[in-house]
Amino acid sequence: MDAGYYAKKLNAEKLYQVYQTKIPQVRDYLRSEIEFVRERLRGDETALELGAGYGRIMKELSPSVRRITGIDVSEQSVALGREYLGDLANCTIETMDAHAMAFDETFDVVLCLQNGLSAMKGDPENLVRRSLRVLAPGGTAFFSSYSPKFWEHRLAWFQEQEEKGLLGEIDMENTGNGRIVCKDGFTATTFDREEMERLGKASEYPYRVEEVKDSSIFLILRNEAPRS
Repeated sequence: MDAGYYAKKLNAEKLYQVYQTKIPQVRDYLRSEIEFVRERLRGDETALELGAGYGRIMKELSPSVRRITGIDVSEQSVALGREYLGDLANCTIETMDAHAMAFDETFDVVLCLQNGLSAMKGDPENLVRRSLRVLAPGGTAFFSSYSPKFWEHRLAWFQEQEEKGLLGEIDMENTGNGRIVCKDGFTATTFDREEMERLGKASEYPYRVEEVKDSSIFLILRNEAPRS
């Protein structure tokens, strides 16, 4: 996904509408991603979400962490997020580019979910490196993308967004093999298991790759001593 397109067009209220889907398989996919992370939390962690949008995932996970911070490149989405999360004292959201993020603190958990590696354009290895820099010793970073097995439902979801006027017309001639292209310039890619394995190896930190319910592929990194 083009970062400029997201910041200017697919943000705030439009982004909220994206997740008001009628497709049951997509709703299950969205729940399963969050549950996969929630089941691996103790409840006392500090967490950071990259590409937090209006705070959808933050709100779901807020009861399961001590504190959660979200960053997003879209000022409009962050403004909506401050309203959406307004009654949650342990949630903070701010405008920041994940590829250039800078914090004076570290976090026990870093989240880059819902195909964030694609949505936040730029070098994915840089995104992983920066995530590890703000990950506390012993902490865990979660990156997720779509399973190839979810392609049919993912395409249907994007077609639903097109029908709502949230995206431009899908260019079916150039859409396929995990890549969705719209005629207005929007492009959404994905990261398969092989690419997640490559990112894990490049990090030089302990990692594993897991597929969840034939819908998501997770790269999970631990901030432990680099492998020799």
